[in-house]
Amino acid sequence: MIPCPLATMLRPALVPAAVMATALVPSAGRADSLPPVAASNVSVWVTARDTGDRLASKPPVPFAALEQPEEHAPTVIVDSSKLFQTIEGFGGALTDASAETWAKLPAERQQELLRAYFDPEKGIGYSLCRTHIHSCDFSSESYAYTEVPGDVTLQHFSLEHDRRHKLPFIKAALRAAAGPVKIFASPWSPPAWMKTNGNMLQGGQLKPEYREAWARYFVRFVEEYEKEGVPIWGLTVQNEPMATQTWESCIFTGAEERDFVRDHLGPALEKAGLSRLKLMIWDHNRGILFQRAKAVYDDPAAARYVWGAGFHWYVGDHFENVRQVHDAWPDKQLLFTEGTPSHFDKATLGEWKWGEIYATSILHDLNNWAAGWTDWNVLLDERGGPNHVGNLCIAPVHGDTGTGELTYTNSYWYIGHVSRFVRPGARRIACTSNDDDLLASAFVHPGGRVVTVVLNKTDKAKDVLLWMDGRAAKLKSPAHSILTLESMVATD
Repeated sequence: MIPCPLATMLRPALVPAAVMATALVPSAGRADSLPPVAASNVSVWVTARDTGDRLASKPPVPFAALEQPEEHAPTVIVDSSKLFQTIEGFGGALTDASAETWAKLPAERQQELLRAYFDPEKGIGYSLCRTHIHSCDFSSESYAYTEVPGDVTLQHFSLEHDRRHKLPFIKAALRAAAGPVKIFASPWSPPAWMKTNGNMLQGGQLKPEYREAWARYFVRFVEEYEKEGVPIWGLTVQNEPMATQTWESCIFTGAEERDFVRDHLGPALEKAGLSRLKLMIWDHNRGILFQRAKAVYDDPAAARYVWGAGFHWYVGDHFENVRQVHDAWPDKQLLFTEGTPSHFDKATLGEWKWGEIYATSILHDLNNWAAGWTDWNVLLDERGGPNHVGNLCIAPVHGDTGTGELTYTNSYWYIGHVSRFVRPGARRIACTSNDDDLLASAFVHPGGRVVTVVLNKTDKAKDVLLWMDGRAAKLKSPAHSILTLESMVATD
């Protein structure tokens, strides 16, 4: 993982824990419980720089009749009759680092964090989360579930390490959520004894003689996690398969990934009765997403096992590449599986544009057919770790393991403008903006509730119209803000 390309240009902001404590209390007028949406009004929530507004509820704005939008007035145009992909959910990664940091917090802060992320009314309603299969860089040490060389029968397979912190954290998150949370898992490397370099770190490749055992290792992980009460929704074949990292990593070419899925992993999951799992290829950057998808999808014997492709945001934005994959293989899904905006620097946590980096990616990816979006670590400590190779990063929330305090960067609020309001099962709908300064996306839920998200990254406040169904509502888009707008499909 390396810094997001946007982060090299944009420096983003910090909201003190005191603001957060207020913001999650409905009586304080922040992040209130979602009221019914009146068909004649637009409900408005806003987060804006240079204000105290953080997911703040504003007075509803009435619709007025307008036959067609004006060309020269900033307008977001929504058509709920044009339906696109179904949304799977939004969330972040439940890593060893997050779990270890959470375990060191006071009990009241632990519960606050769980509410903040997983409560859909008092928090931001995470519904899709990632975890790792044995260790990754955001673990305090490197480990595998069996480290006995040649243990192809997995006789020594054990989750004992995960039972210390990660499993209790995941279980607590599942309990805190009001509804199901889909969890998918990714390996950073096979065990050292399965690899050409004899090391979980520094790249290397899976030895051909261990392909079958590695496939059964996936199966065993799923089975053991589900015995622990943690259902698994999906898997990725390999995290960042083209990156030789100082941490856990393993190289797969496109042909090697195709062959492993076709000849080993797919059949192993099928034999174990786990064909329901959403198997994803690639799990790396958008840059060569199309070529890696082609390597697998053009082989029907491999493609039949694959639900879709995961992707990250490092080394260039390349948003259009996501759409190209959808257009070429519309039966396959797309999921953003990891992004973090920068390496940790405590001095920059308070800069505003961290949230804008997230929102820019989320809205572009959704508009280009992603079915969901997952951030990287949900929680890190006061140093941006723990991380056993010093690859310290920024998270939406940091916990000080000395004082027990939580610090919420503005990334948390920006993600929440989508994750809290766009629920699993919603459909993306047609949404266009006639103003280059406004990026928007819109969704409709069963029952007709429409959610439109509008991002303004400029220094200019704007009057903007939300136009749909021959009616328009006049809204304020503050400088450096994100709006979530709720309305209902017109029935008259």
